[in-house]
Amino acid sequence: MQFSEFDIDNKLLNAINKMGFDTPTSIQQQAIPEALQGRDILASAPTGTGKTAAFLIPAIQYLLDFPRRDPGFARVLIMTPTRELAYQIHEHCEQLAEQTHLKIGVVTGGINYGTHKEIFENNNDILIATPGRLMEYLETENFHAENVEMLILDEADRMLDMGFRKEMLRICDEARNRRQCFLFSATLEGDSVELFAERILNDPALLEAESSRKEKAKIHQWVHLADDYNHKLKMLVDILNGDDIHKAIVFVKTRERLESLIGALNNEGLRVAWLRGEMPQDKRMKAMENFHSGRNKILVATDVAARGIDVADISHVINFDMPRTADIYVHRIGRTGRAGKKGIAISFIEAHDVAILGKVERYIEQKLKRRVIKGIEPQHKEAKIPSKKKKDPAKIKAKKKAKPKKKK
Repeated sequence: MQFSEFDIDNKLLNAINKMGFDTPTSIQQQAIPEALQGRDILASAPTGTGKTAAFLIPAIQYLLDFPRRDPGFARVLIMTPTRELAYQIHEHCEQLAEQTHLKIGVVTGGINYGTHKEIFENNNDILIATPGRLMEYLETENFHAENVEMLILDEADRMLDMGFRKEMLRICDEARNRRQCFLFSATLEGDSVELFAERILNDPALLEAESSRKEKAKIHQWVHLADDYNHKLKMLVDILNGDDIHKAIVFVKTRERLESLIGALNNEGLRVAWLRGEMPQDKRMKAMENFHSGRNKILVATDVAARGIDVADISHVINFDMPRTADIYVHRIGRTGRAGKKGIAISFIEAHDVAILGKVERYIEQKLKRRVIKGIEPQHKEAKIPSKKKKDPAKIKAKKKAKPKKKK
């Protein structure tokens, strides 16, 4: 199937061709026809499946089919969890709408309020925003959502995980005049996304892109057993000095850990970019610019800060610290092995990580290989997951009988 087979405007088709896209991805083939027919959409689309174009192409086509009659606020509103992802969607949207008259704005935290003034004072066709900052503008009546005809919630699962449920519901309520609503989530597992979708979607088309778990063959995954922090650091330095490192993301669990690791890597002569939560937008953009350009081929990041990173040529994802849950592991490693390329995902496992490692292996339905680096072998064997002992009913009964009765 080709993009030319969709019923889309030549201006949009030319932009798609200019961007080098020929064959639609699985989620694009499913979502674009349904969206063009005016249906609401509930889609499971993991990182790297082309979901951004899956909702941007029908959104732009809608605006071309039904031109603006009156001046006003955004007709298409795209909500996304992080600043980084908002700016990536904005860039993607600018490219797709290059040959059109459409005005596209982006509103996020970390930016001076005056910068957004022009977006709200002039006509705006598509607005990409993070929920926290947009809520501030709704509260101060600088933005009104009654003009929104198409509402798109990207990475809805992560916005819910980040505690934005109340803000999302308020924005959905404010955009009550909408004709269509799309909800894209990395996974539809669990109740939170489905229950939220039931409240805001009207008879949606239920779509599922090829899961990251099914694409695991594109990503070579293995683990290194680690004795402690210093052992992990030695292995990390050895790997990052390898000739096969093109671009690598190193994940850590906390800001404190991030700062410690940055200092240690700098001491080893490794230049790194870094991302952490609540980081000023200019510093975030500078870090990503350095990483994109290859000026820094190593990016150290926490999960919250790294959400939404979309860099096509990441060769390695390294879990210096394991994530809290198996689905976050899948999100992390999904940043490599993109666009048909092979990727490598390496995890360091200390004794306290064996439980989450077991959960990850069950989730991805794959036993991860254990490897060692010559000269930096672990001194201890792999820890065993402590089994929960079943309580013996007879012993419980005997214990109750042995308890002295309290005097009245």
